[in-house]
Amino acid sequence: MSTRPRFEPAIADQPADFASIMAHVPMLTSRFFDLYAEFWQRGVVAVELKEMTRIRNARITDCGY
Repeated sequence: MSTRPRFEPAIADQPADFASIMAHVPMLTSRFFDLYAEFWQRGVVAVELKEMTRIRNARITDCGY
């Protein structure tokens, strides 16, 4: 899996990273972060396990974040 974005940034003179790509659709960005916050703040899976899973996934996919 590539970590190089396939889209141009919506913000001029900014690198094509997650935030500048999501800026193309502000309403989607807002909803995404609402869902992301809900995922991390609630649920039956412990936050520590969620974090370990996030880190493992980032390593497997060579994610730069």
